[in-house]
Amino acid sequence: MIIGVTGSGTMGSGIAQSFASNNFKVLLHDISNDMLSKAFDTINKSLDRMINKEIITREKANSSLKNITTSTSTDIMNNCDLIIEAATENIDIKKKIFKKLDYLSKPSCILASNTSSISINELADSTNRPSMVIGMHFMNPVPIMKLVEIIKTTKTSKETLETVVNTAIKLGKKPVECIDSPGFISNRILMPMINEAIYSLMEGVATKEAIDEIMMLGMSHPMGPLTLADLIGLDVCLSILNVLKEGFNNDSKYEPCPLLIDMCKNGKLGRKTGEGFYKY
Repeated sequence: MIIGVTGSGTMGSGIAQSFASNNFKVLLHDISNDMLSKAFDTINKSLDRMINKEIITREKANSSLKNITTSTSTDIMNNCDLIIEAATENIDIKKKIFKKLDYLSKPSCILASNTSSISINELADSTNRPSMVIGMHFMNPVPIMKLVEIIKTTKTSKETLETVVNTAIKLGKKPVECIDSPGFISNRILMPMINEAIYSLMEGVATKEAIDEIMMLGMSHPMGPLTLADLIGLDVCLSILNVLKEGFNNDSKYEPCPLLIDMCKNGKLGRKTGEGFYKY
């Protein structure tokens, strides 16, 4: 089975690594060689950490890297069996990608999106193969997190669903199904919690450290909501909240906190910029 991944950022590189580490041939695409070089470096460092923790051997890491081919041309994906889109969270960009993938990929190829909130039905409708379009929402960091949220559309075929579920299992992941709805399950529940944590900080209810510690010690969360927001990316959190708000008819419970909006405007997006709620 040949896997295509378009978009080589944090999620795309993690998805590529996970497939390559499980003996799949991976074709990783992005629009520039610089992005692909950074992605390959990210994957290399991730594998090195796993070697240091004695999770894998050097031989396994080397074989994983050999399973990945990079290119700035989507033409390399014309023989893929499954292509996963991991581009930026913008529906117009994603629709454009899906239209192109639909045109160039073989008729039997399944098209999946790693979107964390955008409608899979809308993406499917931009293709001529809606029965073969599905959501595969991986969690960050992809090589470590077990969950893959599988999002079915109204037209996803039983065969497509079974293939994607079985493929996720081969990665050592736990596929969990839901239907297409704004934010699916993960972000429909998670983002309002993060947003409320930001409101609590803005209103001076507690310090960022206290908010995170209360949720870790009291709710058994592995990290607090503000630390998690920094990991996800504050711009991503804002984007998802806006999708939720629009998807649920401007319901005020999804209104992004003004502090979140201001931090995004000031470029404080979390770990990827070196500063969010915390400095890195």
